[in-house]
Amino acid sequence: MNSQEIFLPMLAMMTLTAVVWFYMYSRRIPAMYKVGLKAQTYTTPDTVVEHLPAEVNYSANNFNNLCQLPILFYGLCLYLFVSGSVDEFYVVAAWAFFVLRALHSIVHCTTNIVIARFYLYSGSALALWIMLGRALIGEVLARF
Repeated sequence: MNSQEIFLPMLAMMTLTAVVWFYMYSRRIPAMYKVGLKAQTYTTPDTVVEHLPAEVNYSANNFNNLCQLPILFYGLCLYLFVSGSVDEFYVVAAWAFFVLRALHSIVHCTTNIVIARFYLYSGSALALWIMLGRALIGEVLARF
């Protein structure tokens, strides 16, 4: 197996984050103009939430979410590559993480059905924790 295959789901996650960022601003900026308040009104996240419709803020909440667990995913993928540990299991798990996060983003940015988001988020987190646990066990066993 080519260990560089671990980079494709990483790049897919980065692309997902960029897509959500563009979607967020494509929704927020027109909404801000529609409200008609000065830009300085939106100095904190609370003022944005206060003045814009909830559905406009879904994508911003999702963008913030994409800057949390995925950070661990990126670091873990890089560790796996550098340590020469990449195998088919890790690549499949990385793709599972990405697909579940992409589905989570679609739900979060559109219908925002909380239970659907919860299951998708939990599934992606489980894929990440399994990857991390396997890497940790492999590292510990390699030392003994």
